Amino acid sequence: MHCELSMITASAQLFVFVYLTLTAGLTLGLGSNQDVEFTFLLPAGGTECFFQTTARNDSMEVEYQVIAGSSLVVGFVLISPSGYQLVSDHRSSDGIHTVEPTEDGDYRLCFDNSFSKLSEKMVFFEVIINSQSGTGGGQEEWADIAIMESMVEYKLEDIRASIDSVHRDLEKSRQVQAVLRAFEARDRYLLEDNLWRVSFWSCLNLFVMLTVAVTQVYTLRRLFDTKRVRT
Repeated sequence: MHCELSMITASAQLFVFVYLTLTAGLTLGLGSNQDVEFTFLLPAGGTECFFQTTARNDSMEVEYQVIAGSSLVVGFVLISPSGYQLVSDHRSSDGIHTVEPTEDGDYRLCFDNSFSKLSEKMVFFEVIINSQSGTGGGQEEWADIAIMESMVEYKLEDIRASIDSVHRDLEKSRQVQAVLRAFEARDRYLLEDNLWRVSFWSCLNLFVMLTVAVTQVYTLRRLFDTKRVRT
């Protein structure tokens, strides 16, 4: 009886420990999702700017891609909170830029289409922030849970490392899927645009061929058409 109670108590302690560990891993180890992805329509001859807030000593990665519009190029400028121009792309279809370490404040991301007065552009961009400032906030709470390590054979750091690894893999998968969706949208636009051009020129060629055929038949009939003379 005493052995069964001991087994039940150990199982309950193991359950509580795993529950607290997973809860802490999801709320503290993973942190809030600071990644941003957005698709917008850049008007002809216009400029659109977006702002991203960062903390000091973080790292920020900005990726953009033009997925629709004439010539598929835009201008891109990245300006730091202190007013310095960090990146300047002129008539580029895509780009990836990394800022490390970041400053405390708002970064400005501007997309320029002023050189195209007739065609609007559809632009996809993604901002990925790897925060270093929020990783130390949960150390004390992790330490509070660590007192139960002696009750089970699993180590707290091993579970936390596994949770962090799964989180990083999921984030990488989500980022890759977002980029692949942007590539797919761009390829779809190119296919539809090429289909319209092929259909237009095919119809035009067919019209020219029919016109030439009718003209030739009419000309030949006029050549062999003899007028009858009445007596």
